[in-house]
Formats: sequence, structure tokens, C-alpha cells
Amino acid sequence: MHAANRVAKNTLILYARMGITMFVSLYATRLVLAALGASDFGLFSVVGGAIAMLTFLNAAMTSASQRFMSYAQGEGDFSKQVKIFNVSVTMHILIGIALVGVLEIAGLFFFNGLLNIAPDRVDAAKIVYHFMVLSTFFTIISVPYDAVVNAHENMLFVAILGIVEALIKLSIALIIAYTVYDKLIIYALLMAVLSFIILIVRVIYSSRKYSEAKIIFANHIKQPLFKEMTSFAGWSFLSSSSSMFVEYGSRIILNHFFGTVLNAATGIAQQLNGQLQSFSNIMLKALNPAIVKSEGANNRQLMLKASFMGTKISFFLFAIFTIPVIIEAPYILKLWLTEVPEWTVAFLRLIIIKTLLEQLYITIGISVDSTGKIREYKIYSAVVNMLYILLIVTVFSMGFSPLWLLYFRIIIALFKGAITLYYAGLYCQIDIILYLKNIVFPLIFTFVITYFSIEFSIMFLHESFFKVIISFFISVFLYSLFTYIFTLNKAEKNLLIMFKDEIISRIIKKIYYKK
Repeated sequence: MHAANRVAKNTLILYARMGITMFVSLYATRLVLAALGASDFGLFSVVGGAIAMLTFLNAAMTSASQRFMSYAQGEGDFSKQVKIFNVSVTMHILIGIALVGVLEIAGLFFFNGLLNIAPDRVDAAKIVYHFMVLSTFFTIISVPYDAVVNAHENMLFVAILGIVEALIKLSIALIIAYTVYDKLIIYALLMAVLSFIILIVRVIYSSRKYSEAKIIFANHIKQPLFKEMTSFAGWSFLSSSSSMFVEYGSRIILNHFFGTVLNAATGIAQQLNGQLQSFSNIMLKALNPAIVKSEGANNRQLMLKASFMGTKISFFLFAIFTIPVIIEAPYILKLWLTEVPEWTVAFLRLIIIKTLLEQLYITIGISVDSTGKIREYKIYSAVVNMLYILLIVTVFSMGFSPLWLLYFRIIIALFKGAITLYYAGLYCQIDIILYLKNIVFPLIFTFVITYFSIEFSIMFLHESFFKVIISFFISVFLYSLFTYIFTLNKAEKNLLIMFKDEIISRIIKKIYYKK
């Protein structure tokens, strides 16, 4: 119960952060789009688009380091935690240097005819790219410090740092709106500076707060732990970097065939989808350490229980707000941006569907990672990602619609889900048939019945802000009700009732105490 309360507390802290950062980030995007214009915004999306992917890469790499730190905490071995941290620092410095070299070499090809950029903006694009590479390096070497904070489940610091980062991004948006210099270059420069600032804050805080986060100068490369962590992180990096390659590579391909305006459309759609996904990501950030620590303590049953419940909660938290967005996408985008680039509405709806499918197996993937047996799992995930790139190049060469960019992403999400469930059955002893029957199918059914119920409820209302608000209220009520009826099992319903009664009891006690 103590662990459940800790997860609940951390989740509430992160939601408080999200309540601030979501609106700040969305408003900052509006300012940036207005300041840069659709063409330069699309140019930044494709050339400096990896900056947007750094959050994903950072989270994926952090989970690899966090897995070892949380596992060692579950074992209660402090000396091992110190070694893990130092090996992680060494490993990520090497990864950062290697990736910088790869990106700089790749840049020679990008600006030699691969990217579809107006001749007068090529020089600016090259500068933006170099700033992106610098940001990449800062982000990678900050991973061990981010991981140690997450392993200690210090979500208050994560929340504060997230709010500060969002406010700085808003300041950057305001600066470029009024700068007399090249707005695109100034924007890329300031985003690189922000990455450096976040790195310094994480290093100082972690070094002072956690005794295991101390640099010990030694030859960590020769330690057996380095080989073990490098193997795990290497396979994790293969999967996460291939996913980042899909995100960034698809932007380059889209740019090559359709130009920068289509990049603006995908960038906007991914930005809004990312904000919606933060509802479920926050819960996962709080739950992930608990899953890995349970495996580290050899409590497989608790690990699987947390993972299954995490799937239901993750899907619920994403779906409950996305149904109104899917239905009211044209009006919401117009209200947010005023000028909405072509294809944005369709891209947004398809990206949401793809993300919904990913929620069905995201915590199961964490369970597989917690076992440490990830080599084949990560290889097949990377192969599927590479297959996606091959498919979209083929169909675009044949003159297909840009929407196939997302059609194939949905198909790939299904394939990756099948791969994840297979290895979860192999290494975590999950009964795949029961998982589909008791979790996946009820979640999909609940989503579908809620969607059509809302469509029917608002079909006679005219497009307006009032209609959007009504859609959100109906979604929250109906989806919560249908989830309780169709998705939760008897034990989960009893736990929910107990949790509600405990909260009410605490409120009554506080009121009585004050009197």
C-alpha cells in the first residue's frame, strides 16, 4: 500500500506540473509559428527536428540506466548503485561523442540535395543543424543524472525543472517574436543554450542530493558491470535510436517529396499529440521505477500486477481527452493557431490513433526490459522501424498521398505490439490470450462505445467553443463510467472504492482537526 501511495503522490505532483507546462508549451508553439511562419517552422521541424526527438531519446536512454539503478535499489546494494552511476556517465559520454560524429557526417549528405530547402535558407539551415547536434550531445550526457532522479522517484524536482524549462521556452518564443536578427537561427541557438542549462541544473542537483551520484575517476570501461550495462543500453539504444530515426527520417522523406509546409503540419500534429500523451506519460514516469524495483526484489507477481494496471491507466488517461480532440480537431486547431497548415487535421487524427495502439503494450515493454533479456526483443523492434522507412519511400516514389506516412505508422504499431507481447510471454510468463481478452479488447471496446456515444450526443450542435467544452465533459463522464463497467476487474473496482474512501476519510479528519 505504501508503494501505491508513493506512485499516487508522484503522479499528482507530475500532473500539477503538466497543468502548467501544457498550456505554456502550446502557447509558445503558437508564438513560434507566428514568428517564423509556416515555411521556416517546417524548416526547423525537418532540420532541427531532432531537438523535438531529444525528449523521446532522453526518456528511452534514461529508462535503460534507470533500470539498473532501480534494480540495485530493489536489491538494497548501495555500492553497486555507485558503480552503476559512474559506468553510466562513462558510457553516455562515449555515446554522445559517437553520435555527434555520426550526425555531422550525415549533415554532409542532408545539405547536398537530400533536403528540399529554398536556396536562400540553406546557410541558415546548416547553422540550425549544428545547434541541433550540440543539443543532442548535452541531452545524452545528462541521461545518468536524469536516471538517478527517476530511480529515487523524486518527481517534485522533475516537476519543478519541467515548469522552469517550459517557462524558458515561452521566453524564447517571445524573444524571437521581437528579434531583428534571423529568427530561425536565434531560435535554434537559444534552444541549444536551454539544453545546456538543463544539463548543468541536473548535474548540480544530483551531485548534491544523492550520495551515489559522485564521480569516481577510474577505468570504468574494464569493469564487468560496464560490459553488462553496455550490452543492455546498446540494445535499448538500438531500439530507441531506430525509433528516433523513424521520426526524424520520416520528416526528411516528407520534406523531400512534399516540401516544408507538410513538415509544419506534422510538427504541429506531433506537438499537440505529445501534450495529450503527457497525461499517460506522467503516470508511467511514476510507475516505471516501481515495476523495475519489484523485479529487482524478485517479486514477479507484483511487477506484472503493476504492469497490467499501468496499461489500463495509461490507455485511459490518453483516450479520455483524445476522443473530443479527434472529433473537434478542425475547430481546436483553428482556435489554437488561427492559420492551420494543410493536412494538419488528418495528421493529428492518425497520430492519435497510432499512439492509442502503443498504450496497449507500453508497460508490458517495461516489464520485458526489467528482466534484462532484451537482445532479440530490441533487434526485432529496430527491424520493424527500418521496414517502415523502406515502405514510405516506396509509396511516395509511386505518388501516394502523404497520409500513408501515418497509415504505415499505425500498421507498424500493431506489429511492435505483437512483438512485445510475444517476448512478454516468453520472459515474463504473461498469458497472451488472457491479456488480450481481459485488457486489450475491453479497452478498445470502451474507446469505441465512448467515441460513438459522444458523436451522437453532439451531432446537432454547431461548431463552437461551447461544443468543444461539452465534448470534453461528456467524454470524461462516459469514458470513466464505461471504463469502470467494462475494463476494471472486481479487485480493481474494490481497490478504487477503498482509495476513494481513504481520500474522503483524510479530508474529514483534516477538517475535524482544524476545528
